[in-house]
Amino acid sequence: MDEFTAVLRARELVKRAKVASISFQVESYFEALGNCTLKVAQDLPADEPGYSARVADKDFIIVNAKDRAERRRFTACHELAHIVLDLPSEHTANPCWSYASRPPNEIYCDVFAAELLLPYPLFKPVADASIIGFAALDQIARDFQASVTATGSRFAAAVDMPCAFVISERGKVRYASRSKALREAGAWIAPGMIVPLSSSSRTAQFSQGEGPVEVAADIWFSDWKRVGALLEESRHLARWDQILTLLWFEDEEVPQEDETEGGDDADTALKELDGNLPWPGKKRRR
Repeated sequence: MDEFTAVLRARELVKRAKVASISFQVESYFEALGNCTLKVAQDLPADEPGYSARVADKDFIIVNAKDRAERRRFTACHELAHIVLDLPSEHTANPCWSYASRPPNEIYCDVFAAELLLPYPLFKPVADASIIGFAALDQIARDFQASVTATGSRFAAAVDMPCAFVISERGKVRYASRSKALREAGAWIAPGMIVPLSSSSRTAQFSQGEGPVEVAADIWFSDWKRVGALLEESRHLARWDQILTLLWFEDEEVPQEDETEGGDDADTALKELDGNLPWPGKKRRR
């Protein structure tokens, strides 16, 4: 199993369920499968979002009535992923929302669930028409009744512009979603890497709502050999103590490769000063 397979299987189910509008109900997926029933339980502990069980050749998914509607929708789709993808649950000692040491099976099911909640044919046109930033993610999340975390991950994967969405926890990158343009440009964000010291992600819990900042691309991308600077916007999720980071290039294009990289003395000589700094500053963008 890999993420690509999980995405394809989810899109097959979206097509089978004939999801045609943003206001769809997740029950449509259960109806399409035919042998799976969704139930809302009042007696689950507050820290248990739900589970799936098979009884007499029929699958049941139980979600916690105490959770918010968007959380119940995600849990239902996540548990559905375990059934459709035939992946056993690998819950660890970490909370269900934590990305620290999250097993691959759980990540694949998260990807599957996000695809169901934000169906590609409906989601991509909305994402492409949006002005990138957390304000747009908030609005899309409300429209699709999904979390900002799921929306951000899907946004980065779906749009044509070069951007990435990063989830950090305990000072380390736990998950990163990149657009096709960034993947093709080799913009690799290593799982487990330390969050860059000069990133706004380091201070996100103290600087909510201050807007994007400009940072050097190579603080995030491993072995980055191109020019240009990233815009970076971060948000602290106090409830989970996680940092969400949105990264993108201001002109919405992948920068050209740095022609001075590894060149001879003539190529690497200092250019005449023109008053413009050739490296990114920390100026905030409004």
